[in-house]
Amino acid sequence: MPYKTILVHVDGSSHLDTRVGIAAKLAMAEGAHLIGAAVTGVSKIVYESMAFGQVDPYFDKYLKIAQDRANQTLDRFEALANAAGVASFERRLVDDEPLGGISVQGRYADLAVIGQTDPDEPSPMLYGNFPEYVAMNCGCPVLMVPYAAERMQTGDTVLIAWNASAESTRAVHSAIPILRRAKIVHVAVFYPNDLPDAHGEQPGADIALFLARHGIKVEVTQETTDIDVGEALLSLAADLGSDMIVMGCYGHSRFREVMLGGVTRTMLRSMTVPVFMGH
Repeated sequence: MPYKTILVHVDGSSHLDTRVGIAAKLAMAEGAHLIGAAVTGVSKIVYESMAFGQVDPYFDKYLKIAQDRANQTLDRFEALANAAGVASFERRLVDDEPLGGISVQGRYADLAVIGQTDPDEPSPMLYGNFPEYVAMNCGCPVLMVPYAAERMQTGDTVLIAWNASAESTRAVHSAIPILRRAKIVHVAVFYPNDLPDAHGEQPGADIALFLARHGIKVEVTQETTDIDVGEALLSLAADLGSDMIVMGCYGHSRFREVMLGGVTRTMLRSMTVPVFMGH
């Protein structure tokens, strides 16, 4: 199914231009409507006020400041979308905190584009687990853009981390519009002999055939490693010249807490190329 609505998280970070640029290119390639969503963080203010049993008398002033700040970032989004030539886009001001606000908006999109947390550019509104929380709670696939990303071209050479799980299956299915445009898709199967019932007689062959029927050029590689699988995946991506990784997001969410699998955690911390995650 093609993407018809793409959501991009808009904030005041120095990485906004790259994030919007990638989202804009995807929107144009898919003929999709692009939504730039900026949150005010107003829910946090309301909750803090209510915790003391009263509404802050300066609430309206705080809200105006928060909305003005968010609107400035949306002005930048509009300028970038216009410059990129996106045919259909809109700005959306969301009076909510980032975790819940962006997650809810993502439930009405085919794909959400968000940024990796940059430890050198902390945001007072973004909690450290923002990317993983959104990935686990928005209900749509998420494309995470690393803060170190410099180029806006992505999806020419894609690496799929395949383990035949439900999560990786959903990620691959959701990524098909991107995979169809890729020049080459590499499917990496780590420790293929550990799950013989899942992989079949020839690990990676079934998913490669599935993708080939979609007109996707696929190569399968079977991998073993003595290091962390997440680090090995990033190393393989560098060796193959991959500009995107597709993988399942593993874990479960609690209120303002996300428990993740090791590979997912490593990827969120150390990603070097955009990572497409399905849950």
